[in-house]
Amino acid sequence: METTMEEGMLATPVFNMAGEQVGSVHLDGYIFGIRPNLAVMHQALRRQLANARLGTHQTKTRGEVSGGGRKMWRQKGTGRARQGSRRAPHWKGGGTVFGPHPRRYTQEMPRKMRRLAVRSALSLKRAEEQIVLLDDLRLEEKRTKAMLQVLENLRLTESKTLIVLPGKDPFVQASARNIPGVKTLLAPYLNVADLLDYDRVLMPVASLEVIGQIWGQRED
Repeated sequence: METTMEEGMLATPVFNMAGEQVGSVHLDGYIFGIRPNLAVMHQALRRQLANARLGTHQTKTRGEVSGGGRKMWRQKGTGRARQGSRRAPHWKGGGTVFGPHPRRYTQEMPRKMRRLAVRSALSLKRAEEQIVLLDDLRLEEKRTKAMLQVLENLRLTESKTLIVLPGKDPFVQASARNIPGVKTLLAPYLNVADLLDYDRVLMPVASLEVIGQIWGQRED
């Protein structure tokens, strides 16, 4: 059974792009108010990083390297150590012993635990007042300077900022692309690694509806 730090809805201020507070919204305590489960967050992070590994490293064994089709010299009478093939591991260009081969690093994790990990990360961000809500985030053109001005108005220029959008917005995504320490992410793709990697989370109110539809479903 999950422990809720604050029951019901959590009041959170809402700002406009000029940095002025224009109201407040109530966040769902089931998503933003639970006691963070650090163990589950850690497991989810390890799983995400492991699943990102390609596992395509490869070395050749002595049976796969080229050359060595015949015995290098006769077995006896030369005064040298007996040898069978230049493909042996101790020869330059020979095969590798116990080297890496392609493998899968993917890890499995129950869906309820994955969802709990994301809710824990969101609750941790809200408890530390690292979530900034906007009434709307909209730009008229692809302009990095305009996006920088918004971040400056919200006093986010000194922090690594994750911008969570409810859907694709070419103007916002392109304007934030070249700003160091800023990343845009669609709300359905929220994950523990990004939430923990960035200092602040900036999102328009519309993203809350998407988050609620995905992570707000109660599970027994």
